[in-house]
Parts: sequence; structure tokens; C-alpha cells
Amino acid sequence: MKLVAQSAPYIRKPVSVKRMMLDVLIALLPLVLFACIQNGWSGIYVILISVATMLVTELVCHMFMKWPSGMKLKEVFHKEGFIKLKNQYTINNIIAPLISAIIYALIMPAGCSGYVVCIGALFGILIGKMIFGGLGSNIFNPAATGRVFVGVCFGSKLVYGQGGVDVSASGTPLAIVKGNLGMVGDALKQYSLMDLFLGQIPGSMGEVCSLLILLGGIYLFVRRSADLRACLSMIGSFAIITLVVSITAYFVWNNHQLLDMDLMVHPGTPWNILDLFLYEMLSGGLLFGAVFMITDPVTSPTTKFGRIAFGTMAGIITALVRYCGAYPEGVAFSILIANMFAPAIDYLMRGRKNTYTWKQILGLSLTMIIICLIVGFSVASQLGGI
Repeated sequence: MKLVAQSAPYIRKPVSVKRMMLDVLIALLPLVLFACIQNGWSGIYVILISVATMLVTELVCHMFMKWPSGMKLKEVFHKEGFIKLKNQYTINNIIAPLISAIIYALIMPAGCSGYVVCIGALFGILIGKMIFGGLGSNIFNPAATGRVFVGVCFGSKLVYGQGGVDVSASGTPLAIVKGNLGMVGDALKQYSLMDLFLGQIPGSMGEVCSLLILLGGIYLFVRRSADLRACLSMIGSFAIITLVVSITAYFVWNNHQLLDMDLMVHPGTPWNILDLFLYEMLSGGLLFGAVFMITDPVTSPTTKFGRIAFGTMAGIITALVRYCGAYPEGVAFSILIANMFAPAIDYLMRGRKNTYTWKQILGLSLTMIIICLIVGFSVASQLGGI
């Protein structure tokens, strides 16, 4: 008998691609039910169109990519030919596009035009995945690819708060404070932090309920079906920048409030640093993107530090878009840009030990300091402090 020295736990449940993808579906199920119940038919048909489009597109593309050598088209209608073609498929060729379709639908607003949903789903699965070779070969996240495409091409068609949910359609929480973070006190009168946490706000169907997203994330991490490094580094880097932004905005806003009182101008609604920090953390698609999108093993680096750098990059870009860019939200953009750098990160890490070094930690720390200074000065400038 041969003894092998190992560390606990000694018995491990085998991890397969199929099991990981099934776990993602299970984690997404509460969000799907929430979207359907909260939005009714306005949310259901968005999910159905997305699922049908991506499944059919992958089926057709895979059929031609894996077409049996020498087989004629008419043989498909015979039993032998159908079996040959069927043998080219696995359950993963169904579950993978199903996950992408559900994620894409959940980052869309309820009540969106059917043709817009269909075009985005088609573009996401075709250009974001199948053109690179299909399952396991794609560089970009298909759901983010489709969402960014329709956001750029059909932005006027994406109206939030038009589903069955009983909330104001005056604007999403991020849109209200875009360009003027000092309005967060007034925004909190319209949407409380509890509303943000429970999803009683306008926005993308699956991104609004932070509670269900966190529960899904806990399930995935306990099952080890998602990488905790990429998720925490994205949330952590964004949180650090947001804390700096909150402190900067608070002191600049307070100075202006004192000036307004001296000039007998009616001051705005009071708020504190924690109000703005939590408002920004719970608004938009940050948590959803960090749990269900940045953790995609196909489009992320393979090394430990690589995934930390990958998540940190996504968090930084999300913050830059929110606080310095023209769009109120930047999660989908940040994930696609980070996807572009994933192969380069793996290339730079080739031949090195899969561990952390002080140089890596120092590099990330200096990067965070520089970004915090840039964003802090930008926010202060927007509020009239510089």
C-alpha cells in the first residue's frame, strides 16, 4: 500500500464542468423567479426570447462547425444521419448557452422590445462566443457582449421601470445621482437603502435585488463553482474607490451647504458618508456582475494573482465609468475590457509560480492609489470643489 501525504479535507467531491454550470443555474433560479413575479409577462417574455435565440443560434452554429465528414444534408432526415449529428452534442452545449441567455435577460430591463432582446442575444452568442470556436474557446462574455451591443445601438429602447414592478419610472438610482453625488440625500427619499437591498427599484431585472444575488453567490462559493478571488477583488477595488469618492463628495458638499446657508439658499437633504457608500454599492449591476459574470472560468485568467488582477481591473473600470464617464453604469463595459486583457495576463504569468509576491501586491496597491486620486479629483471637480 502506498501512502500519499495530503492536507484535509481528504475526500473531495469531483468537480466537473457540468456540475459547475448546473450550480450556476441553481444560483440564478431565485433571480429568475423574482424577475418573473416582480415584472409579470413583461419580464417573462424577455427571458423566453433570450433563451430561445441563444439556444437555437448555438445549435445551428455547432451543427455546421461539427458537421460529420462526408455527410450530406439530406442524411439528417434519416435515423443514421441524425444519430451521427446528435453524437456531436453534449449536455454542456445546452446548459452553457442557457446560462448565457438567462444572464443576458437578467441584465436587460423588463418590457424591452422583443426584437431588441433577440438582436442582442443573437449578437452576444454569435460574435461573443461561436465566432471564436464555441464552448470553452470564447474570449468575451456572451451576455455582456450582447448587452453592450444593444446599449450602444438601441439605448433609447431600454427604458427602466416599465415592467410590472410598482416603482417610479423617473430614473434608476444611479441615473438620479449621475454627475451630482450631492443629490444622494434626495435620492434616498425616493429609494431607501432597504429598497435597494430588496429590489424595489427600477433597473435591470436581475440586478436590482442585492439579497438574492448575495445568496446565489454564497451558494456558488460554498459549492466551489465560482472563483472567490475575481469576485472579491472586483467588489473590493470598487469599494475602496467608492469610499474615497464618498469622503470627497461629503466634505465638498458640506462646504457648499455652508455657503448656501450663508446666502439664504435652501440647503439640500442631509446625508453622510455611509449613505453614499452603501447607495453606490447596492445600486446598478456591480454585485450581479461580480458574482455571475466576472467569475466565468472561460473568459478569466487561470492563475491566482491573474484572477485578482482581472477582478481589480473590472472594479476600477466600473468606477471610472460611473464617476468619470458619460454612462451611469459600467459593469458590462468593464467586464468586456477585462476579458480583452485576460490572455495577456496569462501570458505574463507563464512559467511563474502560482503564488503571490510582494511585487504583485505593491503594484496593485500603487495602481489603486493612483486611480483613487484621479477619481477623487474628478468628483471634487464635478461638485465644484476644485
